[in-house]
Amino acid sequence: MQKSKALLLIAGFYFCYFAFNGLFSPYWGLYLAELSFPAWQIGILTSLTQINRIYAPALWGWLADRSGQRQKILRLAGVMGLVFFLPLLLTHSFWPLLISVWIASFFWSSALPLVEATSMTLLAGNSGAYARLRVWGSIGFVVAALLAGYLIEAFGVGVLPMAVVSVMAGLAIYSFYVPEAPALVKNQLASVKFFDVLAKTEVKALLLACFLMALAHGAYYSFYSIYMVEHGYSKRVVAWLWTLGVIAEIAVFWLMPSITQRFSLKKIFLWGLLLAVLRFMLIGLAADFIVLLIVAQLAHGFTFGSHHAVTMSYIHRHFSGAHQAKGQALNIAVSFGLGGSLGGILAGVLWPQGGAMVFMLSACMALLGFGVAWVGINKNNT
Repeated sequence: MQKSKALLLIAGFYFCYFAFNGLFSPYWGLYLAELSFPAWQIGILTSLTQINRIYAPALWGWLADRSGQRQKILRLAGVMGLVFFLPLLLTHSFWPLLISVWIASFFWSSALPLVEATSMTLLAGNSGAYARLRVWGSIGFVVAALLAGYLIEAFGVGVLPMAVVSVMAGLAIYSFYVPEAPALVKNQLASVKFFDVLAKTEVKALLLACFLMALAHGAYYSFYSIYMVEHGYSKRVVAWLWTLGVIAEIAVFWLMPSITQRFSLKKIFLWGLLLAVLRFMLIGLAADFIVLLIVAQLAHGFTFGSHHAVTMSYIHRHFSGAHQAKGQALNIAVSFGLGGSLGGILAGVLWPQGGAMVFMLSACMALLGFGVAWVGINKNNT
């Protein structure tokens, strides 16, 4: 398959994958609140996709690297994710929802690291080129979040399950067309041992900083929409706030080739963490000031966009050859999985004490991540 066609199909996959996020992140908590679930149950149900990312990507990534059959595993993940999200159309009870989302996200969460590994292989680890490919995921998020916002405003949040199933159907279709990564040559297969890579100080610092960044975002992804509605904003305004953040993300992704030419990867990574501190402080302390909320959302371009692109480049650099899928899976497991799920659950437990306090705690986690990255990541990285 021609490289340009392969990248186009991967762009379509990213669009559908993150369109799901554009539905789930802003509206899943609102949907559960509409069903009158208590905060602790909302915290658990919104964290299930993150919890599965702790172990599912590592399992599927190991299997993909060992078998060399990324594409077949990706197809299985796409189809089974769709099948097990179908019960959302039928049930409104806690335990059936928990089982359905748990199993569905077990398969859904395995898909991304397989495609990320393929993307970075095709692009030779170029973070700037990767960002311009990954931007299609951000566009998918924006389209889904905006469209769902208008549908929910018109028909109620009950339309969410059908929207989720529709997007998952698109993801399942694209999973059949994402190409296999180029075959590894013999010297790549005989690369450094996986655990020798993990023993590097820089790798440990990178993973810990990513964990803390995801932990800081746990409250945002689980309770931001609820927090905004509590402060009197309409669901349509909430949709636009989410969308504004992803528009900033798109802009940063598109500018990443220029940004990486001017600044080292470490500087870009540190700025993302520092802006996360400011962002969560603004959300926590200035929720009644729309202008400051807009500033906070614009920071998403760096707290997610540049942070993610640089992380992908670091992971590809350290986990080369036969460890590519495992490396991407480990990053997702440690950050979005362990960090994201713990952040969401912790936010659910602490939410009755006040949303402002929870977001200030998020700022503290991001600040701690900044310190880890400052000390542990090689300053000579470019």
